Amino acid sequence: MAGELVQGDKTGDETLLDACKLYIKEKYAKPGDVFLGLVHRLDRPVSGAIVFARTSKAASRLSEQFRNRSTKKIYRAVVEGALPDKKARLTHYLTGDKGRLKSSVSLTPKDGAKKAELIYTVLDEKNGRSLVEIELLTGYKHQIRSQLAAVGCPIVGDFKYDRRQKPSVVEQLAQGKAIALHAFELNIDHPTTKERVTFSAPLPDYWPF
Repeated sequence: MAGELVQGDKTGDETLLDACKLYIKEKYAKPGDVFLGLVHRLDRPVSGAIVFARTSKAASRLSEQFRNRSTKKIYRAVVEGALPDKKARLTHYLTGDKGRLKSSVSLTPKDGAKKAELIYTVLDEKNGRSLVEIELLTGYKHQIRSQLAAVGCPIVGDFKYDRRQKPSVVEQLAQGKAIALHAFELNIDHPTTKERVTFSAPLPDYWPF
């Protein structure tokens, strides 16, 4: 659910990781601490599917898949405006801006910048907004958010990357805890059976499309 921390930060708020550990402990009557491996993350205002590892071996194997980019990550987003093409590959170079806790985008390589790539497909358009499906080819912090904003189509509710959006727009999305970006589908190789498996999550009820 959007608004939940996946992993602990300076806020000290309860995390999804801790909640899942408690669920496993209670469901299976586990004595002592429960192991649960964090192998990828979602930004706090992003909803959707996320996978944890039940064993250290599984965590190592899954982490390797994410590093090698053999996973397939599909997102859905609602953006302001109309994208220039119905389907396209976006390539940018991202650098972190620690002061503003966001990513800066460039069309050309820069020292320390990471090459970020995604493929988007426009699924529908109405009322000045577009419903977009995104295949994430790389996986950097705020990548989708910053790249879509860079081409003039920021994600609905993403006040961090579009100061023109009124706070009221953000508040309509799950009381300000969410933006219209959703991890729709995740494809991985099962760490034990090696079979390709798919995890998906339905779109939230509050979506503005």
